[in-house]
Formats: sequence, structure tokens, C-alpha cells
Amino acid sequence: MATQFHAISGLPRSGSTLLSALLRQNPRFSAAMTSPVAALLGAVQGKMCGGEFGTLFDDHKRAGILRAVVEAYHAEKIATLPDNAVVFDTNRTWTGRAALWGAMYPHSRIICCVRDVGWVIDSVERMLAKNPLQLSRVFNFKPGASVYARAEILMNSDTGLVGLPWANLREAWFGPHAERLIVVPYDHLVKEPQRTLARLYEALGEPLFEHDLQHVVYDAPDYDAHLGMPGLHTVRPTVEFQARQLCIPPDIYARYSTSSFWANTELNTRGVTIL
Repeated sequence: MATQFHAISGLPRSGSTLLSALLRQNPRFSAAMTSPVAALLGAVQGKMCGGEFGTLFDDHKRAGILRAVVEAYHAEKIATLPDNAVVFDTNRTWTGRAALWGAMYPHSRIICCVRDVGWVIDSVERMLAKNPLQLSRVFNFKPGASVYARAEILMNSDTGLVGLPWANLREAWFGPHAERLIVVPYDHLVKEPQRTLARLYEALGEPLFEHDLQHVVYDAPDYDAHLGMPGLHTVRPTVEFQARQLCIPPDIYARYSTSSFWANTELNTRGVTIL
């Protein structure tokens, strides 16, 4: 049986690494933190759609080559999985490439991890506070900016760590491929993990697997050190909700209080699946 591919996308600091750590407990599943596959596809697609060789490609050939890139990247892991394997590729830009992903894998879904935007910004600030001797690639390794300036950088819709995936998610939510989305709110995942995972398996059409919520393992120290944010992808071993106080000024939080469009049922005009 051919390998099934799905994408994990959505907002940063919203549970995608935790979800991947849980999914990879299933011996049929492969999941991990952000991969370079989406960027590779963008580079390859650009070569096939312009320049002196553009006329040598039709859509059928483009789709086959792009699938080959995805499958070659994951081939080493696929080789260790059973025949009915399921591979989840994680990237914040998949929601902005929903049509492309659907053309490549018509039966695939895009799992979108989401969280109140104010808490996402707060989570980034908390990571910076934990690493005061580091400078982050997220802010181009520049020191001295205020929390207000950093929030503006994060929320830039073209380049921001939060703003770009938020804009991509909004595009997919209101677009013609919205039926492909499965939205996983962070609070649901950490407060009701069993129920949320059961609903995810149902939405994916997969048999339920009993996950161990007390011994979750995931870490990427080299990647996090490269970003200048050690611990960014470290997952706590127990899935649980931990209440905490905001570390960002309340006016920054309030500024983005209406950004959680997925929580407004009136805006779910295309019937997106929300777990």
C-alpha cells in the first residue's frame, strides 16, 4: 500500500511540535518539526515554470517531479515504516500552498495548529527571556529592540514568524481548499489530548492508536541553537495545560485579541473541521 502524506502547518508556538511528538509514537507514522520540503518545492517549481526550460514541462510532469522531491526527502524514514505508512511534513507555509499540496496529494489533509496570537507572541518573548545571552535568527540577530518593535516584526504579513503563517492560514480558511484543513487549537490539545487525538484520527480516516501522554519525547538542540533560541522545540514529557501569567504588556495582547478568526463560528463559512 502506498504511503499516505499529510501536512502539518498553522501558527508557531501552537503545539505542532507536541503533536508531531505524539504522532510519531504510532509505529505507522512519521512526523517531526519543520522540514525544508516546502522551500525545496518552491525552488524546483520556479525552474519548471520559467526560463529556457519552461516549455519542457506540463502539469503532469511538474506534479510528478514535486512528489518525487517530497518522497525522496522522507525516503529514509519511509524505509523503516510498514507498507501502510503515514508521513506528516511540517511547514508553516503549507496553508499558503494548499492548492499545490492538493494537486500533489489529492486525498491529503493539512493539520493546522492554532493558538491565540497574543499567547504566541508571549511564548516567543518567554523563550527570549530564557536565553538572555543569545541573539535570535528570528530577529536577524539584532540586539536592543523593544518588545513593541519585536511584536511588529513577528506580525509582518510578508516575513514575520507569526504574521506570515497567520496570513497563510487565513487565506486557506476562506479559500476553495478549506475542506482540506483540520484545525487543532492548542488549548484543546493540552487540556483534552485524548479527545483531540481521537477526533484527529477520525478526520484522517485512521484507526485509533493509544498514545502515551506521560512520556512524550522530542528535542532538536542543534537546530534550536542555530536559531539562537535553545529549547524552542523541547517538548515536556507530560501533556498537560500549564496556566501562566502574561510576560508581554497587556496592550500588545489586546491589540491582537480579535485575530483568532477560527474561534468565530460565523467566519467558518466553508465548514472547516475544528477539533
